Amino acid sequence: MTLTLYIHPLASFCHKVLIALYENGTPFEAKIVDFGNPGSAAAHLDRWPVGKIPVLHDGSSERVIPETTIIIDYLQQHFPGPVRLIPDDADAQLEVRLLDRFFDLYVSVPMQKIVTDRLRPAGHNDPHGVAEAHAMLDQAYGMIERRISDRRWAAGDHFTMADCSAWPALFFASIVHPFADDYRHLPDYFERLSWRPSVKRVLAEAQPYFELFPYREAMPKRFIDAVG
Repeated sequence: MTLTLYIHPLASFCHKVLIALYENGTPFEAKIVDFGNPGSAAAHLDRWPVGKIPVLHDGSSERVIPETTIIIDYLQQHFPGPVRLIPDDADAQLEVRLLDRFFDLYVSVPMQKIVTDRLRPAGHNDPHGVAEAHAMLDQAYGMIERRISDRRWAAGDHFTMADCSAWPALFFASIVHPFADDYRHLPDYFERLSWRPSVKRVLAEAQPYFELFPYREAMPKRFIDAVG
C-alpha cells in the first residue's frame, strides 16, 4: 500500500482527511497511533516530532506529509480523483481555503478545548478558557448560519475541502455546544453533510470508539446507533 495515514479514530482532524480520501476512493491504509503505548508514540514522534495527527506517509516517494490541509492538497496533486476538493479557479481556491481554516481554527479548536478540559486532573481545569471556547463557538455558529443561508455546501454548489473540515468540527462541537434553537440553515447544512456517503463511512468507523469520548452522555442516540 503506497499511502499510510496515521490516525486516532476519534480525532476530528483525522476524520477530515478520511472524508477526503473516501470522497475519491483513494486506496490507503489507516494505522492507529496509540499514544499510551511508548513504542507507538515514539515511532510517531520519529515521523513528525510535533506529535500531532493525522500524518500521511507516501511510500512511493518516502515523504511524510503532516497537517490536514496540506495532506488534502498533496492528495489532489499526486493522487487526484473525480472530486476536486480544491477548485482550480484562484478566487474559488481562496474561498475554500478560508473556510477550511475557519472550521479548523474557530470550530474544531475551541471544541477541543472544551473536550480536553474535562480530561484534566481535578483542580487543574481552565474555566476561563472553556468559557472563551463556548463564546467562540457561538460566534462561529452565527457566522456559518448567515454564510450557508444561500448555499448547499460551504463554498457554494460543490463539495470541497471546506466541507471535509466542516463535518467533524460541527459533529463534535454540536455535542459540547449545541446549535441555537432559532438556527435553521446551520442544522440543515449539518444534516446534508451527515448524509454524505464519505461522512457516513467515517461515522460508522468511529462508532466503536464513542464510549471513549468524554461527552458521550451528551451524544445524540442516532449517532451512537448503527449508521445505515
